[in-house]
Amino acid sequence: MAHTQISKYLPPDINPTQAAIAYGCRALPKLNEELQSEDLLTRQKALMALYDLMHDPEHVYTAIRIGCLESLKDLLMDTNDLVRIKTTEVLYIMATHNVGRDGFLEHDVIYALSFLLSDPQSACRENLHLAFKHLAQLPAGAKGIVNSSLIPSLVGKLQTEEERIQELLLDTLAACLMEDATEALANRVVPFLKEKLLSANSNIRSKAAQALIAVSIPLEGKNQVWQHDIIPILVHLLKDKEEEVQASAAGALMYVTVTTKGKYAALDTEAIGPLLELLHSPLSKARLNAIKVLTMLAEAPEGRKILQSHVPTFRALKEDTSAAVQRAAQIAVKVIEWKP
Repeated sequence: MAHTQISKYLPPDINPTQAAIAYGCRALPKLNEELQSEDLLTRQKALMALYDLMHDPEHVYTAIRIGCLESLKDLLMDTNDLVRIKTTEVLYIMATHNVGRDGFLEHDVIYALSFLLSDPQSACRENLHLAFKHLAQLPAGAKGIVNSSLIPSLVGKLQTEEERIQELLLDTLAACLMEDATEALANRVVPFLKEKLLSANSNIRSKAAQALIAVSIPLEGKNQVWQHDIIPILVHLLKDKEEEVQASAAGALMYVTVTTKGKYAALDTEAIGPLLELLHSPLSKARLNAIKVLTMLAEAPEGRKILQSHVPTFRALKEDTSAAVQRAAQIAVKVIEWKP
């Protein structure tokens, strides 16, 4: 005979840590109301549910339209650690979408996030820097970070943050410095990046060299790299065991050797040898960067004299699988064979 019995367990598909999502177009407005609730558990559950929905750009668009960003900005100041962590996590996911990045700029989310740069919870800071990294991929986003006067703070955090967050910081700084390096140069970014080039972490070495590329675009940046004696370190990194580090170091040298001081500093540290070795790298960007640096060094009579015996190597690169490498090799041959 059958028995009527009510189970003490929740149904298998129910998540007790997540708010129940309303049906259809009512889902996000209901969650937005719950984000503003006085009850801590309600706010936490709403954030858990919102996190799942924000992977869809259509939901991100709707959330911004109904005012969720304003609710999330308020929750960044919440006294509960989990609320702040989940809020920054939701914002980071939103920042992976173009519509989310646009929303950040329209609703001044950069400024609101900046208050958590020194948050005691590392997960909170990591999510914040993930959001900044994705935002900086958009030129307007990088400009927004620069215009928010956050560059001095971001540069300073390179000294104190955990390594995994330093990697995110370097990505963000590299994108922002492409827009404007003035403020960073005034806040000792070059000596800080010099220190990171010597890190035991290969990702940090590579990303620091990438940031140096952006720093070295303006003349003041090139001069500071020379003044702080960073060129010998970059030449040493051309022989790094990690190919990405080699490519990034060559990229930085490509800019700093534009000046006469930079050229002769590279020649004095015997950069030509490791650069010629890099012409055989499996990474096309490493080969391309190396050719461009060698072309710069060939503009100096001393460099041109050394490279004249290596013209066949450059001619062979005219058959490279990369069209950019082919063009760079053609230019290099012209410069090396130039006669006054």
